[in-house]
Amino acid sequence: MPNPSDLSVGVIRIEGTNCEDESAAAFSSLGCYSEKVHLKQLLGEVEESSRRNIMDYDALYFPGGFSSGDYIRAGAIFAARIKSGLKSQVDKFIKEGRPVLGVCNGFQILVELGALPGTDSGISIVPDAVLHTNDSNRFEARHVHLRVEDNSQSFFTNKYETNQVLSIPNAHAEGKLMMSKEKFEELKNNNQIAFRYCDNKGNLEPGYPWNPNGAAYDIAGITNLQGNVLGMMPHPERVLHGWQHADWTSTGQDPSGPGDGRALFEGVVDFLCQ
Repeated sequence: MPNPSDLSVGVIRIEGTNCEDESAAAFSSLGCYSEKVHLKQLLGEVEESSRRNIMDYDALYFPGGFSSGDYIRAGAIFAARIKSGLKSQVDKFIKEGRPVLGVCNGFQILVELGALPGTDSGISIVPDAVLHTNDSNRFEARHVHLRVEDNSQSFFTNKYETNQVLSIPNAHAEGKLMMSKEKFEELKNNNQIAFRYCDNKGNLEPGYPWNPNGAAYDIAGITNLQGNVLGMMPHPERVLHGWQHADWTSTGQDPSGPGDGRALFEGVVDFLCQ
């Protein structure tokens, strides 16, 4: 079995990406080698010594931000550049069961790419969903509460307890997951909903501001059918440590202990080390 030090994680970025440092640090803190890779390095648009191959990584991470200024739609340009030069490689990566994680803008990218909600064969030809403008019509930035879905079958969530309530920072203007009624039913029937917005007691359908964007069924994160691709709007990489929780002094949380986001990354590493 491999050790964490044998694992390589590619954090993919372009102009406008942010949180790549925190994202890479999350995996590095667990002993993995993590590399921040510009998309041009994967597309071969740099000198040969700087080029990289997606298939050399054990896991891929698409971080947050405002890639390409979020023109057209959030994540659309990033996804189009991937489709134009790397679609077959990304499709193979997913079909092989390797982990792919997209957070905030990364979630938007994976949806635009067709990797989420995904298909039996990997990536859909055209997007089946969109992350639309928040119902409040404004940027929402604060800690939100998420409930880990009890029927989630993904390794991304298996380090959490059933129905555990998490406190995770949220920062987005386009986080309302929208798709057809039939697609929403498929998500529920296939156990693809990983996280749902809730109140601080774990109650669902809490309304605004607990649900910051108005997504149906309070959806905050989903996986593909295989469970190896996860997209979520809140930022787990921002609460890797207890001291990163805004309320640790009032809740009694150990500042030297793990934050609520750490178990997600641990789930990826444990899966790859099996």
